[in-house]
Order: sequence, then structure tokens, then C-alpha cells
Amino acid sequence: MDVWLEPLVIVVVGVGFIMWHALTDFTANESAQLNSSVLVDTIIAHIKLTATAAVVVLAIAIPLGILLTRPSMTRFAPIAVGLGNIGQAAPAVGLLVLLTFALGTGFRTAVLGLIVYAVLPILQNTIAGLRQVDQHVIEASRGIGYSARRTLFQVELPLAVPVILNGVRTALVILVGTATLSTFIGATSLGTLITTGITVFLPKVLIAGAVLVALLALAVDWIGRLVEYFATPKGMR
Repeated sequence: MDVWLEPLVIVVVGVGFIMWHALTDFTANESAQLNSSVLVDTIIAHIKLTATAAVVVLAIAIPLGILLTRPSMTRFAPIAVGLGNIGQAAPAVGLLVLLTFALGTGFRTAVLGLIVYAVLPILQNTIAGLRQVDQHVIEASRGIGYSARRTLFQVELPLAVPVILNGVRTALVILVGTATLSTFIGATSLGTLITTGITVFLPKVLIAGAVLVALLALAVDWIGRLVEYFATPKGMR
């Protein structure tokens, strides 16, 4: 039911924001931050930052999670998860600052910080999803002549999809929220509106930034739920 109700919330909040933006009288400083072209450019920059980090995280975490569930590699799983925990446990701002000392400011540093921060949920869920597949099912597939690779792609991964995609959805929402902090290291994002609203005391700019981040996070969460719903085998929904 969440798959179909969440978009209603997104639409209601989105329409409310558009009406508020259209009907509110802004000062010159507020207008400079909240005119339509600036908002669109800022939203696009935030999405670009989040999407770039998400693609890299998916390319790293899912294959690594699969590899760490293979019999010859399982002993390395605690080490990989432990390293992921370090990235997750570190304060996001502190992590970005440390990376800035090494790599400088800008888009590249922000993406790397987001990658380190978001790997754990996907890695952990990939490992957990594959480990929860019944061994009897795997043995049965091998017994009817499936190779190890075919068993992985046609048996294990389809059964692990709900757990893996749940981790992906969690990581994407984390990325959307954490990307706001990139403004502290010179990367444009919706965090720019929030920090400007706080430092210059422009409450309307602060509210706009916070609402847009929330809307983007809700939209990403809903898209993730939708993909999870249709990717899950019908018998497991």
C-alpha cells in the first residue's frame, strides 16, 4: 500500500510548495536564492551529485556483496562490513572535511564522501539477502544440473532481490540527505539554500531548501519501493 500512497503525499506537498512559492512575497535577497531558474539549477546539481555517488556505490557494493558470499571469500565478509561500519559511523561533516584535506574541495570530493557513507547498507543487505536463501533450494538447483553461476543469477539473486533493494533504497535516501552537506566543501546542492537561510537568517530560504530535500528524498524512496515491488518475484510479494 505504501507504493501507491506515497506519491499522493509527494504530490500534495509538492503542490503546496509551488503555491507557497508563487503566492509569497520575497525580499530581494530571498528572490535571488529562490527564483525559479536558481531553484531548478540547484535541484539538478543535487540530483547529479546524488546520482553519481549512487551509481558508483551500486557498482561497488553489490558485486562485492556477492563476492563475499561465495564459499572461498566468506571469511573476508566481517572485514569488509567492519570497514563499511567505519565509514557509516564517522560524522558526515567530519568525513568530508578529512577528504577535503587530501583531495581539495569540489564535486569529486563530495562524491567520494557520499560513496564512503552509503556503501554499508547495500553491502550489508546484499550479503544478508544472499545468505538467507535456503541452502536446500541451492542444492536442488545444483542437483538438476545448474552451474554455480547459473544458480547465482537464476536462483539466489531473484530470491535475495527484496532484501538487496531495501538496502539500495535506504542508501539512496541517505545520499539525498547527506548530499546537502556538500555545500560546506564547495559543491552545489540544496544544502546551499539551507546554509544560506541559517547564516544570513532568511527563514523562507531555509524552509524552501528543507522542503525540497524532503520531497526529493520521498521521491527517491517511492521510486525505490516501486522498483522493489516489481522486481520481487510474485510469490514473494
